[in-house]
Amino acid sequence: MSDSNSSEKKANPAKSFLSGGFGGICTVISGHPLDTIKVRLQTMPRTGPGEAPLYKGTFDCAAKTIKNEGFLGLYKGMSAPIVGVAPIFALCFAGYALGKRVQQTEGNTKLNYRQIFVAGSFSGLLSTIITAPGERIKCLLQIQQASSGAERKYNGMLDCAGKLYKEGGIRSIYKGSCATLLRDLPANGVYFLAYEAIQNYSKKQSGSDQVSLAVTLFAGGSAGIAYWLVGMPADVLKSRLQTAPEGTYKSGIRSVFKELMVKDGPLALYRGITPIMIRAFPANAACFFGIELANKFFDKFFPNF
Repeated sequence: MSDSNSSEKKANPAKSFLSGGFGGICTVISGHPLDTIKVRLQTMPRTGPGEAPLYKGTFDCAAKTIKNEGFLGLYKGMSAPIVGVAPIFALCFAGYALGKRVQQTEGNTKLNYRQIFVAGSFSGLLSTIITAPGERIKCLLQIQQASSGAERKYNGMLDCAGKLYKEGGIRSIYKGSCATLLRDLPANGVYFLAYEAIQNYSKKQSGSDQVSLAVTLFAGGSAGIAYWLVGMPADVLKSRLQTAPEGTYKSGIRSVFKELMVKDGPLALYRGITPIMIRAFPANAACFFGIELANKFFDKFFPNF
């Protein structure tokens, strides 16, 4: 990062809130099918001796989902993230801008990488308010099978939220919040750190403060990969906890971790990594493309915003 005497435009949380929301919508539309596959691989039932697993891998899961449920089966549960993603990403990017702003103590001082990581982690803390219940509903809808003979407990996002509330109140809807924080605090910090580092390297190499669209897409995609490399283990624990019947894990995420280590081993913490890595680059490239597009719109039509 440049030295402390360099400057950059003061972070604007309100503008980041709006542009982040648009970027989030771009992310969901481009990446939800592979997210569905990830969750189904993470939560598929264990097999007994001599039994074949429900899914052999990423492509087998995709093929069976399309065969049994049609192509739209890959978009199951998208209503929850679509409704929630705008405020989730809006809060995330607004939190990042706010985290940067409170650390810019001297005018428009440019932040170092440690400060960027802290600002990114703060964004995860803020967005969990909406992320946790949204992910709980999304995961439950994603693992609900639509094949013949399978029971459908939930008929969409609102029905799922209503039944969860009846079963255990707001506590049930927010089940897995600690696991979500365990994932998002470090992962969001690395996410923004990777993006800023690549952008800064490009600026240094070109000698210009402007970066090309290709660099923005590459930086965004790389940030997504960095996020999942750090956040995947906690995400596996979160998915198992959020989709398990009430009372399965008495001590929450600690019980999930203990059971997973005993029965499946450490590699199970990266179950579903293939579809999420295939998804991570294009989905997050789409996110930052949407954000840059929104920022250019604001700069052109609302220059003082």
